[in-house]
Amino acid sequence: MPNKKTTVAFSGTKEQEEALRKVISEKKDEKGALMPILQQAQDIYGYLPKEVMKIISDETRIPMEKIYGVATFYAQFTLNPKGKYRISVCLGTACYVKGSGDIYNKLMEKLGIVGGECTPDGKFSLDACRCVGACGLAPVMMVNDEVYGRLTVDDIDDILAKYE
Repeated sequence: MPNKKTTVAFSGTKEQEEALRKVISEKKDEKGALMPILQQAQDIYGYLPKEVMKIISDETRIPMEKIYGVATFYAQFTLNPKGKYRISVCLGTACYVKGSGDIYNKLMEKLGIVGGECTPDGKFSLDACRCVGACGLAPVMMVNDEVYGRLTVDDIDDILAKYE
């Protein structure tokens, strides 16, 4: 299992920053503006890196600690980029008792990342979820919107190869 945190370098564009600053200037004086600003910032960048939260903090005068607290409290926000291929392994009860924990561990080993991270090339990100509603196919994982069911650890290499 990986023991070193992998990170993808922040690579925001000038256009993204201009769009963010426009959103902030339009909303910053509204009551309860932080949530909509964070939501639109995530729409612009795909996630909320510290560089984006710093711009929001500087422009709204809301302390970074508060912004970080909101961004980490709500599940809709992510502080890490998502890969081109977003892998989600169900760790709900039905899937877990049929071996999804082993599948999740195998994916961490193969990709060299832990849950919530993205491979340095930006190709894959890995997350766990609680239920995808396909309990009859347990254990289940999804790659973007494609569902893979009745998995074994031996299926992982062939599935990843489809996306290489």
